[in-house]
Amino acid sequence: DCHLVIWKLSRERPVVKLSTLRKLSSVGSQEMKIPSASVPLMLVMSTRFCAAFLSSSSSAFHRSFAHGVAGSAARSYSRTALSMKLQTAIVGLPNVGKSTLFNALTETQGAEAANYPFCTIEPNVGIVAVPDAKLSALEKINNSAKVVPTTLEFVDVAGLVKGASAGEGLGNQFLATIRQCDAIVHVVRCFEDENVIHVDGSVDPVRDAELINLELALADLAQVEKRLQRVKKDRKADPAEAQALEKVAAVLNNDEPARNADLDEDEENAIKSLGLLTRKKMIYAANVADSDLAEGNELVEKLKQRAASEGANVVLVSAQVEAELVELEPEDKNEFLEALGVTIDDCGLRALVREAYDVLELQTYYTSGPTESRAWTIKKGWTAPKAAGVIHGDFERGFIRAETISYDDLVECGSEAEAKSRGLLRSEGKEYVVRDSDVILFRFNV
Repeated sequence: DCHLVIWKLSRERPVVKLSTLRKLSSVGSQEMKIPSASVPLMLVMSTRFCAAFLSSSSSAFHRSFAHGVAGSAARSYSRTALSMKLQTAIVGLPNVGKSTLFNALTETQGAEAANYPFCTIEPNVGIVAVPDAKLSALEKINNSAKVVPTTLEFVDVAGLVKGASAGEGLGNQFLATIRQCDAIVHVVRCFEDENVIHVDGSVDPVRDAELINLELALADLAQVEKRLQRVKKDRKADPAEAQALEKVAAVLNNDEPARNADLDEDEENAIKSLGLLTRKKMIYAANVADSDLAEGNELVEKLKQRAASEGANVVLVSAQVEAELVELEPEDKNEFLEALGVTIDDCGLRALVREAYDVLELQTYYTSGPTESRAWTIKKGWTAPKAAGVIHGDFERGFIRAETISYDDLVECGSEAEAKSRGLLRSEGKEYVVRDSDVILFRFNV
């Protein structure tokens, strides 16, 4: 007795960071919706007691799972999943290599890349499978017919310029695009090349970073002040929202990013829908020449000092190297990178993913069996029921236990049966905090 279950993406915007503010002004902002990614259909067996065999009947361990009496009446299931799909905005000044990097990371030519400003007009969206050697190992152990990695969604935003918060360049709609994202990858030019135009006529990564940060902060200030005026006029407004807006406005007016506002949980939730730009985690991507990919250069060092003042990190990338890697056969990539003094793990996508997971406090757990091996992304500190809810709400509501093996133990044993015989299969309850790389079978009652 099966029922089709369809669920939609629901993105939470995690708390985040940014940097300086110099000249304050009050300007309006414009919101723009980004279509959410589609999510596959899922079959759920209608039984009183069953194991979570995920979207294609896969399980952490291959075994019979239906017990008890099937449900009596057909029911309709629908739910917005607690998806942890990451959406990351790629921002920066015009002509710094954003679209070249986007095309390379997503292995497409979806974004126009040219040697002139504003070659990107509409935001380009690309979904990238996160490289995961552990998932490949689980596939081999269980001889899985299908492998589903977790994904990272990149949004290539048009180049921002001075005055973007007031509509200059291509205007507020691109700032609104960034509001929909979870984190920001700020691409900064850290290479000299007289053949590549710079909008300000010279290469200065600190100046460029501060210009973008200023525009993000000005946009936040305009949005906060506008919302605060409405809240003050509304007698039924949530007091927590008013308090949060006052705190955020105070730090912005003190030349600080919105992330510096000390908000409690209620206040944070009250303004979450605003998607404040300067509460988003920022990762600086220093775009360097291929010869500087291994060690960086003086421009990179200056950017690192600037980023450190915000508590942010810098990842070395070479958009041109990434573009060349896309054209190479897998066996040729390592040889090409060795000549540059780097490994595949040092390159753009892997480095950006590691940093994104770190700043957003994310981790991965796995489900694996003969039918499918799949990676799931969750926040660190989540309990087993909440982690199960990422798959489907019924798994969280009817949670019974999580049959768990650590990835390292499973790989060492070579099979679930061997791990079980050694006493390494654990039955964890509702209070269990899922660990990074756990391999889990959820049992639940619906």
